[in-house]
Amino acid sequence: MIEYRNLRVALLGAGSVGAQVVAQLQKHGEELANRAGAGIELIGVAVRDIDAPRTAEIPRELLTTDAEGLIVGADIVVELIGGLEPARTLILEALNSGADVITANKALIATHGPELFAAAEQVGAQLFYEAAVAGAIPIIRPLRDSLAGDQVHRILGIVNGTTNYILDRMDLEGQSLEEALAEATALGYAEADPTADIEAYDAAQKAAILASLAFHTSVPIEAVYREGITAITGEQVEAARRAGYVIKLLAICERMIDADGDAGVSARVYPALVPRAHPLAAVHGAKNAVFVEAEAAGDLMFYGAGAGGVETASAVLGDLVSAARRHVIGGPGIAESTHGDLPILPIESVTTRYQISLLVNDQPGVLAAVATVFNEHGVSVETVHQTVSSLGAEGESATATLVIGTHEASEASLADTVDALASNDTVRAVTSVLRVEGSE
Repeated sequence: MIEYRNLRVALLGAGSVGAQVVAQLQKHGEELANRAGAGIELIGVAVRDIDAPRTAEIPRELLTTDAEGLIVGADIVVELIGGLEPARTLILEALNSGADVITANKALIATHGPELFAAAEQVGAQLFYEAAVAGAIPIIRPLRDSLAGDQVHRILGIVNGTTNYILDRMDLEGQSLEEALAEATALGYAEADPTADIEAYDAAQKAAILASLAFHTSVPIEAVYREGITAITGEQVEAARRAGYVIKLLAICERMIDADGDAGVSARVYPALVPRAHPLAAVHGAKNAVFVEAEAAGDLMFYGAGAGGVETASAVLGDLVSAARRHVIGGPGIAESTHGDLPILPIESVTTRYQISLLVNDQPGVLAAVATVFNEHGVSVETVHQTVSSLGAEGESATATLVIGTHEASEASLADTVDALASNDTVRAVTSVLRVEGSE
């Protein structure tokens, strides 16, 4: 029997996620209250337009345009507005009033996380954000709590469903990037302006959050190296398939040792070749997955829906139950762990492998000339495969396509090698450069 007083919950935003939070509270409110040990009373939903259409019905008496007034007196505030402002200001107001806050706002956590966590700690409140990364997939709590006694070495994440859908269709159906993007838009996976997805801004924000958690270090969004998928071609996808790889947009967070022997953190996002035997290669459609490599726990994989109103609402409601339990038990909120304070290493410090495709003159001495370039930059060649030969136009020499796989080397050395190849007389063009990530 619940004896604790009802906890007053204010919801900010009633988009696809917010509307589903209301619907699930109406449907399962009593069960959630039993799990939390306290009644959960939704006191209002702040929106910009009370008459706007919504994906789930919300009682009109709950709707208000006065977000600040709604926050006053709330025990728990759920922020689902998105964007930086007014979300940041409203969350700070809620925390400063002593309310716990739940948010799915990845951009806000990635950009202003330290400020918000400090505000929560100052008043003994708690900021929950499980829904900010990978939708319904529980990854924030495992990194923050379950693996707190372990040392995470590396995270490889497919954390953007739109780009995974596009690359998957290119791989399985042979579609062009433009065709796959149009299909993703028609299905509602991509926004009318898909820039945040296909240029990897969304994934970079999530990488900043995951790296900060995994390595107990504040990783600002501007420190995350980012490349999108707009340059990926059907030819690259086909070449990857022939070589036993699939192209995935990966968020990579890694604990590294720099040239001086000191520990540091790398956070980066780019399209990469993943061996088809790796678990991430089997992540299809708009699904997300996060692959964690830890010292004691070993390899762990978290897989599921990375977006969607109902799915993301699941993560929000999980945080709501946790926040309610904290109120029932009492005591201050748990502060974020940032004691690691590791330096953020630039992309040039990363050690990785490349697969480089070259259009070269088909004549004696080309392989030797190309090998010399690699040797001069300290990069070891692992594989060489000639995939295409063609006769040149009248007056031009024949050409061949070389696909060269490298052993591990520093990003700086590999980038210098590519630049040198591009200016070499035997090379017509560097047609593709992709990194290789994930062991089989």
